[in-house]
Amino acid sequence: MEEMIVGTRRGRVRGVVEAGVVRFLGVPYAAPPVGALRFAVPQPHAAWDDIRDASVPGANAPQSAAKVFPGLDISILIGKGWQPGEDFLTLNIWRPAGEVRGAPVMLFVHGGAFVVGSKDAAVNDGGAFARDGVILVAINYRLGVEGFLPIPGVPTNLGLRDQLAAIRWVRDNIAAFGGDADNITVFGESAGAMSVANLVASPLAEGLLRRAIVQSGHGAMTRSIPLARKVVAKLAKIAGITPDEAGFRSRRPGDLIGAVERINQPTTRIDLRDAHGREPVFGISRLIPVHGDDVLPLPPLEALAQGQGADIDLLIGTNAEEMNFYFVPTGLRDRLGRLLATFALHRVQPHANRVLKTYGIGRGVKPGRAFTAAATDIVFRWPTRRFAEEHRGRTHMYEFDWPSPRFGGLGAAHGMELPFVFDTLACATGEDVLVGEHPPQELATRIHRLWIDFARDGSLPWRPFTRDDRQVFQLATGAAIDEAPLPIAPFLP
Repeated sequence: MEEMIVGTRRGRVRGVVEAGVVRFLGVPYAAPPVGALRFAVPQPHAAWDDIRDASVPGANAPQSAAKVFPGLDISILIGKGWQPGEDFLTLNIWRPAGEVRGAPVMLFVHGGAFVVGSKDAAVNDGGAFARDGVILVAINYRLGVEGFLPIPGVPTNLGLRDQLAAIRWVRDNIAAFGGDADNITVFGESAGAMSVANLVASPLAEGLLRRAIVQSGHGAMTRSIPLARKVVAKLAKIAGITPDEAGFRSRRPGDLIGAVERINQPTTRIDLRDAHGREPVFGISRLIPVHGDDVLPLPPLEALAQGQGADIDLLIGTNAEEMNFYFVPTGLRDRLGRLLATFALHRVQPHANRVLKTYGIGRGVKPGRAFTAAATDIVFRWPTRRFAEEHRGRTHMYEFDWPSPRFGGLGAAHGMELPFVFDTLACATGEDVLVGEHPPQELATRIHRLWIDFARDGSLPWRPFTRDDRQVFQLATGAAIDEAPLPIAPFLP
């Protein structure tokens, strides 16, 4: 098999050439976060003298096994669970074979509710981007306790700090792989999109990003440090340790996976509503980024309103039926009654009854369908539009609207756009995966090209989105619409 050797600032790496693409896998961008560095800001990796093999993915962050969804293999989205090893602050690089100089660079941040996920998930293979002239980078970062738990005495937002370290590594090294260090587009999906939105709003990212793409995410899923310390106390109690650095250091990372799983269960009682009675994360994860530190001095929307990130071009959007991902494969959407729908919504939204009536309950819409439609707008669609409204730079809004036929109508659910963006439909096609048996390749080709064109020079074929000019491009229909504020708008900030 043909190989390629490239020199980075820390040492040489050997990649593999196959089908017109060179893959460098498991390249370190920071020192292993173990021992004294477990709860420290990312540090430079030690240099190496020999040529480092970059043909295998390597380790990833400690995490639980992938959640089981009946009849749906989600490993293509988040990877195959924990691959143990110390050296996991690493990245993959896909570049075109042959001579390459000044290629646009795209850096992908994976999702997984800030507690699971991997750069090596099948859906985010960067081969198609490389064949089309882009250098694609995908990164690992710290998750869970080590990445997003604000432990007293420990630097906050370590997962976001890892992402910043990876972007700096790419800026400093990507020219050796043929990339343009001044043309980096950072993009992510779900928790990865939340991360990218936070970086847009962070003063520590100034000068690092040219463009950003936020897929099914926004900046509203952060908590104040005092509120997030409730999670620290609860998790420490579950683990039987003191709620401080010494207590968490007394357990190995793998020993805390069970405690993280337990605190993320909806049956674990912990009130994380803010002063207005809202829980913007909707219970999807209890471990999320915090604001009130040097990474996010302000809540992201407040930072945007003050001009943070105004020099970054932004492409942001959602899928039309995000919450179907959580409620359709399990059958919960069709079994949910009015009382349970109201109770579940009231845990995160003080006006649950009025919201459900707004979404059609009592007017012929089944409770489960009203609930999932309202939850989609509460958790994803409206906060995304609010992020776009506050961003002072050029902003474009999209909506992914292709409906998967799985489960009799999974629809345009969470994560559905990923195999279209990466042009990796083959891994997502089948009777037990996301898109079903016959997804439209033409749509994948078209969406993939939109992302490439935006990364190359910011080009997009529809008008920017503003508070007063609310143009949204529907990806499946290929048409822009003028969208009115969503029905949930009166109930949310």
